Amino acid sequence: MGLRKREMADARKEANKTTYFAKLNNYPTSPRKMRLLVDLIRNRPVEDALNVLRFHTQHASLPLSKLIVSAVKNYESKTGLRAEDSALFVKEIKVDGGTMLKRFRPAPQGRAYRIRKRSNHVTVVLDTLKEEQ
Repeated sequence: MGLRKREMADARKEANKTTYFAKLNNYPTSPRKMRLLVDLIRNRPVEDALNVLRFHTQHASLPLSKLIVSAVKNYESKTGLRAEDSALFVKEIKVDGGTMLKRFRPAPQGRAYRIRKRSNHVTVVLDTLKEEQ
């Protein structure tokens, strides 16, 4: 690894020490369905986001709530502070497309229809509300 790449990697590692995030990779639902849920909780306090997900009917709300709890635990382990004492909110949450399983379904007259079973990656970044003095 060259010097420039090593410096950039070290800078990225230092930035990750003060960033509180969690990732969910290859969850088997389409990114479009997951984005509908994600749009509901973006820029909300963590308690409010967890309450929204707890009472939502989509099946992806349970792993998304577990992901937010995991990000909160990462915050607690990195800072040593309790999450209840600090005002945590969902700073950034994004959904990217994951791997796609490709299958074929028989169609009339000897043809075949392609079926794409999509998956997604979700990344949650938490931050604290800083009070202006």
